[in-house]
Amino acid sequence: MSQAPVVGEPAPGFSLPDTHGTPVSLDGLRGGPVVVVFVPFAFSATCTGELCELRDNIAEFRDADVHLVVVSCDPMFSLRAWAAQEGYEFDLLSDFWPHGDVARAYGVFDEASGHALRGSFLIDGEGVLRWSVVNPRGQARPLAAYREALAAL
Repeated sequence: MSQAPVVGEPAPGFSLPDTHGTPVSLDGLRGGPVVVVFVPFAFSATCTGELCELRDNIAEFRDADVHLVVVSCDPMFSLRAWAAQEGYEFDLLSDFWPHGDVARAYGVFDEASGHALRGSFLIDGEGVLRWSVVNPRGQARPLAAYREALAAL
């Protein structure tokens, strides 16, 4: 597994397709904070639970002027179906090909399983990493952790 970025250092840049194939880049989101949430698998129970909790509390991110993006190694079409089924209004980005490159850059790619671990990263408007958390397999990230990170902005 690659080294995770360090809080206080520039976050790794990326450009990934959203659920419609439109590239979304970290540079393009500059000017305001961004939370990048890596999830292992679309449609899995824990990932769906986490993202539904974020969906149901998206106003907290919007009120803090924070752009929320979710990254998965699943193909774009799977992410599109998942977003449609669950009503996700935030960007779901596909790190499918080259497989897991962005997850590797953030130190959350599981080489043995070929998927991203549960890592979340708060990046300020200048592209500097301000907060991160990586949870073990099967352990959901609590909404309280995001709230603490947003409060520290």
